[in-house]
Amino acid sequence: MNDQTLTANTPMPQMAEPQVLNPQVLDLRDIHLPEAISWWPVAPGWWIIAAGILILLFIIFISRKIYLSRQLKRDISSEINIIKQQFGQTQNKSELARSLSILLRRASISYYPAENIAGLTGENWLALLDQDSLDKGAGFQSETGKLLITAPYQSEQSLADFDAQSLIQLCESWLLSSHDKRLTHRGQGQQTGASIS
Repeated sequence: MNDQTLTANTPMPQMAEPQVLNPQVLDLRDIHLPEAISWWPVAPGWWIIAAGILILLFIIFISRKIYLSRQLKRDISSEINIIKQQFGQTQNKSELARSLSILLRRASISYYPAENIAGLTGENWLALLDQDSLDKGAGFQSETGKLLITAPYQSEQSLADFDAQSLIQLCESWLLSSHDKRLTHRGQGQQTGASIS
């Protein structure tokens, strides 16, 4: 009962009416947006991505060079094996010398594309082969090596003392050793061909 009398006798507080302010009276400034975020300096995450891309490109470049050099070596080995098989079947010595000479010239052009190798003939051609040969003893200017330039034009009867295995071994060692030497000179700006065709 006391509670009801208190509430009845107590005046209720009155709500104040909101005042409307005149915007011309207030000295307000417009809203200022923050400046646009600058692209520089780049966030560390972008540096990591850029470094990752550069490393990936370097790995692809090196992998491609290794693949092409191995492909060239596989092509040369395959060509040598085909020439050996053909000689084993036909025993044609002049054809063997012709095939080996063609393979040496194709490989030389692939190894040294900047040099004028295609125009070399005779003793100049053999001297170039000896210049790059690791075996300085019995090179291409020996009797065995000279068969490359004389045997294709001789008859089979005149090639009775022809040592086919020595010629094959001489050419094979030059082709594969020149290929290995070529790999070591890559860093000095020389280009390697992708195939010997």
